[in-house]
Amino acid sequence: MDGLMFSLKKEDDSVQLDDFYDVVVIGGGPAGLTAAIYASRAKLKTLIIEKEEIGGEAAATDMIENYPGFPEGINGHALADRMVEQAKRFGAVVYYGYPTNFDFSSQPKTFQLEGKTISAQTIIIATGTSPKMLNVPGERELKGRGVSYCATCDAPIFAGKDIAVIGCGNSGLQEGLFILKFVKSIKFIEFLPTIQAEKILQDKIQAHENTTCFVNHQVISINGKDRVESITMKDRESGEEKVIPAEGVFIYVGLIPNTDAFKGQLKLNDWGYIVTDDNLMTSVPGVFAAGDVRDKGLRQVATAIGDGAVAAVAAEHFVESVQQKKK
Repeated sequence: MDGLMFSLKKEDDSVQLDDFYDVVVIGGGPAGLTAAIYASRAKLKTLIIEKEEIGGEAAATDMIENYPGFPEGINGHALADRMVEQAKRFGAVVYYGYPTNFDFSSQPKTFQLEGKTISAQTIIIATGTSPKMLNVPGERELKGRGVSYCATCDAPIFAGKDIAVIGCGNSGLQEGLFILKFVKSIKFIEFLPTIQAEKILQDKIQAHENTTCFVNHQVISINGKDRVESITMKDRESGEEKVIPAEGVFIYVGLIPNTDAFKGQLKLNDWGYIVTDDNLMTSVPGVFAAGDVRDKGLRQVATAIGDGAVAAVAAEHFVESVQQKKK
């Protein structure tokens, strides 16, 4: 399974942070990396800050089949690896850390990173989303001991075992197809009365005899002492509860935008996503948002990459306008 591991490693200690950048991109997923490619290629001094792993949620996807140019599909890690190398080729710098204390009230904008104050003419927020939890008994207690949110990371651990996938949207079925390469069987559990995933994914799942789907069912608890042993679920129509054996549980029930650091400074919608205009500028001039973190109708790699391009070009124009005012 070594071929599935992400080959890109964190930058070494030789990377030195400067005091000022033209563009700071917060988040190293497809949107952020695209923004960095465009910005650095435009000769703007560009910094990418990623707190965990380059590639975001896309990097946790085994096979992306709907991104143009790859008729056979491409592994999410491989796509992210290519993108970050492209950004670095044009001069973008990648730094792993946790930016804090954002101040968007002045120009340039400022924030803290590793105890250092960084200034930026523009900031592009591409912090993406995080998996939503079920918040049922046993979930937190057994996380990492049978409860997972990442098939690419953990599916090989469950080789030959019976597992459950919670959520039958695109993510649940797409990741389920990858998990099926390893496990003995999968029981899919969907809260809604119908499967929400694309028909092509449904057909692929149904082609496997070792899959069962329970629609209109709610997970009540995840059970086990030291590791996951079973799931208790309830039929939402009849009210009947049943316990199904499972040695692993993969959860795909939605996403939460990573916007906590920006609350009170930027306009967010009712679900916490960043509101932008057509040029992806936020409610604060000079601050842009791109990718899954912003308020929009479709969240895919292709749309994230489009967002990154639009945000970077808009940021370039903003930098130019600031420079003109100084003359």
